[in-house]
Amino acid sequence: QVQLAESGGGLAQAGGSLRLSCAASASDRIFSTYAMGWFRQAPGKEREFVAIVSWSGGYTTYADSVKGRFFISRDNANQNTVNLQMNSLSSNDAAVYYCAAAPEDGTRWAPKDVSWYTYWGQGTQVTVSS
Repeated sequence: QVQLAESGGGLAQAGGSLRLSCAASASDRIFSTYAMGWFRQAPGKEREFVAIVSWSGGYTTYADSVKGRFFISRDNANQNTVNLQMNSLSSNDAAVYYCAAAPEDGTRWAPKDVSWYTYWGQGTQVTVSS
């Protein structure tokens, strides 16, 4: 069982930055077997993929809409956290952001498929003022 808790959301000005964190309540051994992703959902829209980092931290991929502005990272050794640094924010980035964990066992790699993810956090709100 892995529990995920996001933090760091809030209000940012357009062009500004926010850093989201997701803390996993799991052992180092378990946490390091999961790929960690971020999704977001704006009102009236479907949940959409934002970014993912592999269990090792060595592989990342991003949605085209955030590429070059958002950066995902993880800390397996000390805090079992995954972070999302968000820069150059715009109103299009306003949403509830969710972190999620997917088992990285070599049989499947489907970062944009919500059904691949086993565990989800409760979400954190990001608001961007223009």
